[in-house]
Amino acid sequence: MAWFRKDKRKRTAQREKLEIPPDAWGKCEQCGHVDINEKFERALQVCPSCGHHRRISAQRYIEILIDDGSFTELYRELRSKDALGFEGYEHRLASASRKAGTHDGIIAGHGTLTGLAVNLGVMDFKFMGGSMGSVVGEKVARLIERSLEHRAPLILVSASGGARMQEGVLSLMQMAKTSALMARLRESGTPYISIMTNPTTGGVSASYAMQGDVNLAEPGAVIGFAGPRVIKQTIGQDLPDGFQTAEFLEAHGMVDAVVPRSELRATVASVLRMMVSAPALEAQD
Repeated sequence: MAWFRKDKRKRTAQREKLEIPPDAWGKCEQCGHVDINEKFERALQVCPSCGHHRRISAQRYIEILIDDGSFTELYRELRSKDALGFEGYEHRLASASRKAGTHDGIIAGHGTLTGLAVNLGVMDFKFMGGSMGSVVGEKVARLIERSLEHRAPLILVSASGGARMQEGVLSLMQMAKTSALMARLRESGTPYISIMTNPTTGGVSASYAMQGDVNLAEPGAVIGFAGPRVIKQTIGQDLPDGFQTAEFLEAHGMVDAVVPRSELRATVASVLRMMVSAPALEAQD
C-alpha cells in the first residue's frame, strides 16, 4: 500500500546556520575569562571573574563622570607639530588620531558632576600610549588656568606611558609648566582630584598626576616613574612584589584611595562636595 512506501525524495535541511559576529565575545587579559562583550560593557569593562579593569576610552570616562549632556570640549584646535623633524612622527600622529578618534592624547573640557561645575581632562592611552607632548601639556595648563579663573574644581584622569620622545625637550618642558600652574591652583584653594588609571608612568606621574589634593587610582593600576628593571639596576636592590601597583601605593600613603570604576563617579562627587562645602547627595536605594 502507498501508505508504507518509503518516500525517496531528497529533503533539504531546514536548520539555518547561525553566524556569530567575531566581536561578540571578549576575553579578560588578566585571568582569561571569556564572556560576551555586552556583559563587559555593562560592567564598565571590568572582568566579572577577577575584577581586572580593562582599558576604556577617554570618551567613556567622560560618560561615567559627567552629567548627561553637560560636557563641552575645549581646545580642539590644538594640534601637535613635528617641530624637531623626527622621522615618521607626522605619520604616527595621523595613525594615532584615526585609531583613538581624538586629535591628541587628551580630551579637555568642562561640564557638571552631580550639578557641580567642573573642568575635566581625560587622557587616552590609544593615542601613542597616552604620551605627553606639547599639546597634552598645553591643554592641562589651560584647564588649570580655567579652574583658577572660574574657581571651578579640576579633575584629571591619567593614562600614560610618559613624555613623548618624538618631541624631546619640548615634551619634558610640560612637566615644569604644569607643575608651576598646579602650585598656583593649590595656593588658590581650588580643589584638584587626580585619577590614575593603568598605566600612569613617566613624566605624567612625575608631574600633575601625583599632585592632586586627593589622589585616586583604579584597582591594579600600574603607577610609577621608571620600569622595575631600570630601578633595580639603578639602586642595586631587589624590589617588593607589586611595588608599582595602586594597592601598594595606597598602603604606603602615595595614593589616598583605590576606587573601583563602578564607584568612581559617586566617590569623586562625594569628595568634591565635601571640599567645596556643598550639600551631600542623598543616598539612593
